Amino acid sequence: MLQTVCVSSPGSWALREPDCHHDGKQTSWKCGFVRTIIQHPCLRHDPKGPGKARMLKKIQICLCFFFVSGILYEISLLSGCFFSYMPMSKHFLTPEQVLNLGKSIIFLETTERLEPPPLVSCSVESAARIYQDRPIILFMKGLTNNTALDLNSSYAAFSLLSSMKNVFIFPLQMETVFQGTPLLQWYNQVVPEQEKNWVHVSSDASRLALIWKYGGIYMDTDVISIRPIPEESFLAAQKSQFSSNGIFGFPAHHKFIWDCMENFVLKYNGNIWGNQGPFLMTRMLKAICNLTDFKGTEDHSCQNISFLNPQRFYPIPYPAWGRYYKVWDKSPNFNHSYALHLWNFMNHNQKAVVAGSNTLAEKLYKAYCPTTYEDLIQNAELRDFTRSENAA
Repeated sequence: MLQTVCVSSPGSWALREPDCHHDGKQTSWKCGFVRTIIQHPCLRHDPKGPGKARMLKKIQICLCFFFVSGILYEISLLSGCFFSYMPMSKHFLTPEQVLNLGKSIIFLETTERLEPPPLVSCSVESAARIYQDRPIILFMKGLTNNTALDLNSSYAAFSLLSSMKNVFIFPLQMETVFQGTPLLQWYNQVVPEQEKNWVHVSSDASRLALIWKYGGIYMDTDVISIRPIPEESFLAAQKSQFSSNGIFGFPAHHKFIWDCMENFVLKYNGNIWGNQGPFLMTRMLKAICNLTDFKGTEDHSCQNISFLNPQRFYPIPYPAWGRYYKVWDKSPNFNHSYALHLWNFMNHNQKAVVAGSNTLAEKLYKAYCPTTYEDLIQNAELRDFTRSENAA
């Protein structure tokens, strides 16, 4: 990290931390990660005459100008308050530098897939639009440090996502992620090739470790954000007395997440789908809270953890997941929701958003991820053109 020094008189150092603002208001998370040491210029008497003194003063002014320019560039490069940098410069940042900004929105891709499908792109884009003052991070297992440097030229979806000023795409290095957590011992002993649900289990573990280390919000890649979540420590109820792990948020080093990681290892059974995910969150929440049924659209709270109503993220329950891909006479307004989970696990990628279909999912794309939707239309037009050319 740059530290800027203007050469001047000894003994007059000043430590300053810049204030950060977003839309005229001070942001709620720390932006003082750039600290600069500025020394105030002081001219000394020069017996050789005023000419040399004036020249030295000009040199000092020029040096300070360049150094101050460096300060402003670094603030614009790294600060979550502005995010006013060129997309290419993001490739020089490490995951730790971005995560340490605080309150990241984290997505995970634990398959080897390198081309994010439209739903993944829509999830990331919608979060980037709703949370413009927060880093949006997509971790991908299939990436390496080498491929991460050449995203734009290799995959179209990377170009779409990386062009968004607050979106970052990084390789998912699980051994690094699990360092300093109870999950490292489990990871060193488990044999992925022998695991029935490794893609899901490794994702369940990674999201816990990342949120515990850095704090923020984790979201599945089939969650479309529609308005900001006002809670900092929360779990999402999938139904009464049952917690999802598809979206949750906590500050760094929260005890509940540490306890979840310990229970993950203690009660590990990779053969049972969800045992390390929603069932883990539910049993840990029940251990500290007396859960009751939701009566309306109210949220529940226990030990400073908000247990958010199913309407917040799951207004369409999983047995009815196909309704997202139906045409509605009157589309719901989702006034009680912060985001919508589209149940892609139930879908198994069988149903997709089709341009012009007028389905509920298509309307959500238009409203909350218009860039992804535009790309969807262009790809459909390209396919139609290719088919017509081949038929000619």
